[in-house]
Amino acid sequence: MKPGAKLKSAVCDAEVIVIRGSDVVVECGGVAMALDRPAERAAINPAFAGGTLLGKRYVDAAGTVELLCVKPGQGSLSIGGAPLDVKAAKPLPSSD
Repeated sequence: MKPGAKLKSAVCDAEVIVIRGSDVVVECGGVAMALDRPAERAAINPAFAGGTLLGKRYVDAAGTVELLCVKPGQGSLSIGGAPLDVKAAKPLPSSD
């Protein structure tokens, strides 16, 4: 995975852009994502059917992978079966 690469889901309409990545396989709906969408969609795994949200950044627990959702879908993102979390916004400094 190279930063800037666009990955497409094989089970739904979800698409993400790699912001930060390493050599891991990103899954959506329990099925590996690819640069090109397959002609026929695979079945979504019900355990990974939480959905992806447009404009949200998703990160792994270690913070080594960061993805930006550019097209929402029904499948949720994971790496090796471990779900990715929505990245929290940084708090702004207080203005006293």
